[in-house]
Amino acid sequence: MKLVVGLGNPGPEYDRTRHNVGFDVIDRLARRCVDPSAAVARNKFSGLLLEGDVEGEKMLLLKPLTFMNLSGKAVAEAVKFYKLSPVDDLMVIVDDTALDCGDLRIKPGGGAGGHNGLADVSRLLGTDAWPRLRIGIDKPGRIPLKSYVLGRFTEEQQAEMESSLEAATKAAVAWAADGLEAAMNRFNRRASA
Repeated sequence: MKLVVGLGNPGPEYDRTRHNVGFDVIDRLARRCVDPSAAVARNKFSGLLLEGDVEGEKMLLLKPLTFMNLSGKAVAEAVKFYKLSPVDDLMVIVDDTALDCGDLRIKPGGGAGGHNGLADVSRLLGTDAWPRLRIGIDKPGRIPLKSYVLGRFTEEQQAEMESSLEAATKAAVAWAADGLEAAMNRFNRRASA
């Protein structure tokens, strides 16, 4: 069993914002991996949970509803309930202002890089040794960070993000089916490449 968590903020006012790319990938995974007749998300683990399948492997898709900075609660509850190994069975998908728009970076662990959602997940899991897929959203420039991440993509950025969100979806499937190293080798990329 694999758990894929997309970080974001709940509510229509946050739909399609830069901070919600994790939610966007979970929505795409749901369309790809969840039987439409069973595609009703359950409110569980302080989030919305769907069960899907990737090549015979059960895949849980989770969107925490605790808001970004408290995402660890939902992740830790699900990991504990299903007795999952964070190292082997968990992938967290998140935005990253340190990467150019559309760049993808899968890593087996590491620090939060200033991202409060990742920091909370590490704090509540008691480790930072778990895979994460970071999706670049560009640096904010002169715009205050909070305003930038809670804002929507420019038209130019949106065009770039479309292919990157699809690639991130495929990367999560590859991780579940073929393992972390295979996903890293195939999907760590610059958007311009």
